[in-house]
Amino acid sequence: MQNSRLPQAKFSNFLKLLVIFRQAVPRLAQGRNSGGVLQPEKPRYERAMTRLILFNKPYDVLSQFTDAGERATLARFGLPAHVYPAGRLDRDSEGLLILTDDGRMQARIADPRHGLSKTYLVQVEGAPADADLDPLRRGLVLRDGPTLPAQARLIAPPALWPRDPPVRVRQSVPDRWLEITIREGRNRQVRRMTAAAGFPTLRLVRWSIGDWSLEGLAPGDWREAPARPSPDHGGGKAPGDGARPAPGGGRADGAGIRRSA
Repeated sequence: MQNSRLPQAKFSNFLKLLVIFRQAVPRLAQGRNSGGVLQPEKPRYERAMTRLILFNKPYDVLSQFTDAGERATLARFGLPAHVYPAGRLDRDSEGLLILTDDGRMQARIADPRHGLSKTYLVQVEGAPADADLDPLRRGLVLRDGPTLPAQARLIAPPALWPRDPPVRVRQSVPDRWLEITIREGRNRQVRRMTAAAGFPTLRLVRWSIGDWSLEGLAPGDWREAPARPSPDHGGGKAPGDGARPAPGGGRADGAGIRRSA
């Protein structure tokens, strides 16, 4: 009986030694013992900080760097290397496009599951009253299903740059400006929402995504921003509330804005 227990005792002792060894190795890996004090070991390399670029995409520019045709792309604006759009903005829309070199940050911004707010300044055809915006606030049923309730309000014409080419408006038909905030990202969603409410979109400018906003950027300009903003409060003032975009032209200014030529 005694001999039969001997291998089991040896195996038990081996397991105890293995546990002690596995606990000791991570501590030893943290650094070298110098004078009885464990010194932290310097990392072999440090990961570069995440880059996050706020870009004011002009009208008629694709949200990509290459195109098989001759359409305008992001490549003409001197953006940093190795950054890519987090989401997209339609060719016929203007405003904030965020680019980053971090895949997880890209997914956090672009994926509707994260619920990051996106605020748009929208010029619509017609003269909606406040009550006409209730369908947007309740949620509409589009071809691809119902939308989540949006925040929507009438605003004064915002102090935006002139669009090139200008918006075609009919002199016999009035137009109004809305501010719309959604937390989804369907294809051409805001345009389809205003059309379903009876007021087709004439011009669409994305003003903010979360707490990142377009403030201070003229079309074609960009700047770097902190990669981790404060909690999402909706992007600050829109120009309809008094904020004004910076004029175009020139080079990098004191705020780190890179101007388009």
